[in-house]
Order: sequence, then C-alpha cells, then structure tokens
Amino acid sequence: MKKRIGFIAMATAALFLTACGGGGATNESSVVTESSSQTETTDLLQKVQDAGVIKVGLMGTYQPYNFLNENQEMDGFDADIAKEIAKGLDVDIEFVSQEFSGMIAGLKANKFDMVVSQMTITEDRKKEMLFSDPYITNQVKVIVSEGNTDILSVNDFPGRQIGVGLGTNDETYLRTVLMPEVGEFEIRTYDDVITSLKDLDAGRIDATINNMYALKPVIETNGFKIKAVGDPVKSDQAGIAVNLGNEAFIVEVNRILAEIKEDGTYRDIFVKWFGEEPPAE
Repeated sequence: MKKRIGFIAMATAALFLTACGGGGATNESSVVTESSSQTETTDLLQKVQDAGVIKVGLMGTYQPYNFLNENQEMDGFDADIAKEIAKGLDVDIEFVSQEFSGMIAGLKANKFDMVVSQMTITEDRKKEMLFSDPYITNQVKVIVSEGNTDILSVNDFPGRQIGVGLGTNDETYLRTVLMPEVGEFEIRTYDDVITSLKDLDAGRIDATINNMYALKPVIETNGFKIKAVGDPVKSDQAGIAVNLGNEAFIVEVNRILAEIKEDGTYRDIFVKWFGEEPPAE
C-alpha cells in the first residue's frame, strides 16, 4: 500500500524540553470529562486495519524528535519511528499536533490512535495508558549559562530559579523527587523550550534540566550560550502509548520495533537524527 502522510494541526504547539519526555498524569487527566475518559471498546488493531490509516499524536515542535520541516511536513526521530510502525501495519499515517500537556487527554478523547512523542514510561502513566517496549532512552542533565560556575549539579539548586517544561515528567521529578531531597528552589514552567532557553541565556533563570539531543538544534539555531554540567540527573525511557485495553495492538507494535532494530532500520534512523550510534541495549 502506498503510504500517505498527513498532518493535522491541532494546536499552535508548545516546544517542550525533555519534556517531551513526560508529563504528570494527574494534571493531564484532570481536564478529561467523564465521557471522554472512557477507552475505546473496539479493538484498536482491527479499527486501524479496517480504516487503513493510523492517527499519531505528537507535539510537532520538539526538534529533532518531532517538528515541521521547511516543507511543512512532520519530520524527526519520532515521526520516522511512527512511519515504520504504520509501514509494518500496512496502513497510511496521519500526524495530529497536540501540546504535550494535553497529550493524555487527547488520546483518551480519541483525537489520535497512538502517541509517539517522547512520552516517558512511568508507573502513574501505566495506570492510564498502555505502553510499547521503550524505543529510546534519554539522559537528562543540568543545563546552565556558559558563564555560570556556581551550579555544578542538582545539589546547587536550593534557593535558585529552575526552569522546566509544563506538564512534563521533568516537572514532576523536580517537584516530587528532587526538591524533597535537596531543599527548596523555585520552579518556573514553560510551554516552549526557546523561551526557557532565552531566559536561561539572559540570566532570568539559573538552570534547567533536559537532554542535549533535544537542546542541540535549538542552541545551534539561536546561538544560546549555555552548557550541560555534571553527571546525568536521570535516564528516561520513552514508549509508544495507546489507550488501555489494546494489548493486541501493542503486541504488533513491539514486533515491528524488534524487526526494525534487527534489520538496521532503527540504527539508520538514530544516526540520521542524533549523529551517533544508538547505545547498546
């Protein structure tokens, strides 16, 4: 079947940091109405095969993972992985843009069939969504301005202003894990990475946390004078997410992921977007 790739603009979208990595499930699920929170009763695999198309939710603003290229086509690592899933299912693909803070709500409301947008796999999210095997592991580091010599690790955060993507797994980590461990600091949330890095570059915040895969193209494009310091704060694994109850679909997704890793397709996609070999599993 000849593949048709469509893009549906659902939001003027926010560019997230690792974010992309993840969001707190509590905030996202709280905006879902009783009726929209119900998962589909029809098996997703059968539905997609009958329709001949799969709708994929992603931000579309998170280079190099997912973004609109100069031809206004969805591109990036996530987009390429999603295309391989569609190819393996022998269906067409449509991309649906969605701000990350509303991604879980959008999935539950059936705006799209699956999420391929650096959705970090967490225990809380497993209660709301069904995940594939991880398709990437991201290391999160502390990011500061080039001239900053005061912050060398998260232990230096107390009393500082720390920026982070709104609704992301990193925000949840700062609030629920790190702050109780190292002491109080101010958290400033952002809907897009460029604004947060502008504030960091200008000294309006003291640090942020993110992975350098996500920041590198933004830094190069905008000339921000910032750097990563210290050891990785944590590692996050992202998975493809669907509504609960769609085990047959996830079995197929995992089969396709295993196949593209075995035949070298995954390696080619990884090198294309990150300029290095994927880490050994």
